Amino acid sequence: MPVEISENSKSAFTALAPLEAVLFDVDGTLCDSDPIHHIAFREMLLEIGFNNGVPIDEDFFVQTIAGKHNDDIAAALFPDDIPRGLKFCEEKEAYFRKLVKEKVEPIKGLYKLTKWVEDHGLKRAAVTNAPRPNAELMISSLGLTDFFHLVIIGDECEHPKPAPDPYLKALEVLNVSKEHAFICEDSVSGIKAGVAAGMPVVGLATRNPESQLWTANPTLVIKDYEDPKLWAVLDELDKMA
Repeated sequence: MPVEISENSKSAFTALAPLEAVLFDVDGTLCDSDPIHHIAFREMLLEIGFNNGVPIDEDFFVQTIAGKHNDDIAAALFPDDIPRGLKFCEEKEAYFRKLVKEKVEPIKGLYKLTKWVEDHGLKRAAVTNAPRPNAELMISSLGLTDFFHLVIIGDECEHPKPAPDPYLKALEVLNVSKEHAFICEDSVSGIKAGVAAGMPVVGLATRNPESQLWTANPTLVIKDYEDPKLWAVLDELDKMA
């Protein structure tokens, strides 16, 4: 049965030939880490009596927290006391790192894609708004420390995602052209960053609904890395090569 992909999506990928690099977000893109973040926020907010002691639900987490930079999360949770919010987010990240070691799992099909990337001799970077200790812990827990040529952190750029700066910095350090690279992302904020950087973005519907991801104009939306739509466009790219 043929896979349904728009001609625009196909041509955006075939135009990348010869492909030089693939850039990956980390949270929700390499691993389904949002449930771990949700647990950490829910438990720590409960401890301080946030929301009158009612635990935050999935909807609140998705709308207010998921995919956002800690500065924005601090402002949303503690609008009257940003310094307190930033300190809270820092403590939450430490708790998250404890949880990650026992709970992190790769997105389905991740190693199939990383093998394809390696077999094609492509450059690769992890590009994330997560704090560096979190990003490096998740990458090492997934056994991908040697896979990535570099890890770019939003906080270490002039502006984090949804600004394009982290992706543009990755291209600069890898010394590749945006005309020959694509991005894997799972959040609206991350997709916007990739689109603003001028590259095709594959959106993963890990936690965010497809309809929400499409609002940020990705080139393709997939369920996970085993999705036939992804492999159909990669096969087209191979034919171009």
